[in-house]
Amino acid sequence: MSNAIFPSSLPGITLVTSVAPRFSTKIQSAISGRETRAAFMSYPLWDITFNYELLRSDSNAELDTVMGFFLQVKGSFDSFLVAIPNDNTATDMQFGTGNGTQVAFQLTRTRGAGGFTFVEPVQNIQTITNVKINGVATTDYTISAVGLITFTTAPASSAVITWTGSYYYRCRFTQDTASFDRFMNNLWELKKVQMVGAIGNKV
Repeated sequence: MSNAIFPSSLPGITLVTSVAPRFSTKIQSAISGRETRAAFMSYPLWDITFNYELLRSDSNAELDTVMGFFLQVKGSFDSFLVAIPNDNTATDMQFGTGNGTQVAFQLTRTRGAGGFTFVEPVQNIQTITNVKINGVATTDYTISAVGLITFTTAPASSAVITWTGSYYYRCRFTQDTASFDRFMNNLWELKKVQMVGAIGNKV
């Protein structure tokens, strides 16, 4: 499991073209037609697709950067960290409620609206801007490598605990091959970069 950071901010990269959450469910049908279902995943994997419209092979070394990264992780063999554009920040995101005794809380993010929400653990932290208890910033905590916040003193009962910062997805490439195509002198493209990942350490 590598902590190498995928070069997702090079000038030639396009916006993410698709992000698809994926669960795993076993469905068994009886003769009557009645179904029995079992969920094998509490949190989804995310299928992520984007592409590089332009990679320069001149002194900017963008082609070598991306190709070198792919070779270093050996295609789909090793995982790595990715800052997904427009989907890697949390602002005053609630991740816990105090009860007067609990001191450790896992950072999470909540997605959804209109009464439909889903909470996932965040385990690969890029930056922590602040942690607040009832809207008041505190520094009386430690944070583990997997995003577990441990306070020096347990937050009071019913206290709302929030965080602001950024995080990575942990991903791997879905394929062991990558097609780098030259369309002009010193200009290359890499179409349809496909990954699977999660904000937790699942891959």
